[in-house]
Amino acid sequence: MSRVVGKKITEFKLYAPGAKKVVLAGSFNKWDNSKLAAKKDSKGNWSVKVGLKPGRYEYKFVVDGEWMNDPQCTSCVANSLGTHNCVTEVK
Repeated sequence: MSRVVGKKITEFKLYAPGAKKVVLAGSFNKWDNSKLAAKKDSKGNWSVKVGLKPGRYEYKFVVDGEWMNDPQCTSCVANSLGTHNCVTEVK
């Protein structure tokens, strides 16, 4: 991983071959589900890179307008909506 002005470039990936649009939202962007659009490769893998300072962040993907957790994430926490958010830690 490379660094940009005290931030670490962190890549988030999601396999969703049938999706038309995938966006990343989380505590690092005030849960804005319009700014961090992922790009799709020819195999149906979506990815987006974000520069994050060291710390703990909660996140979710928004797939065609539906909020969903990252199936590859191994750490989740309960949220105020009665569901769970994924957690990533940037060191």
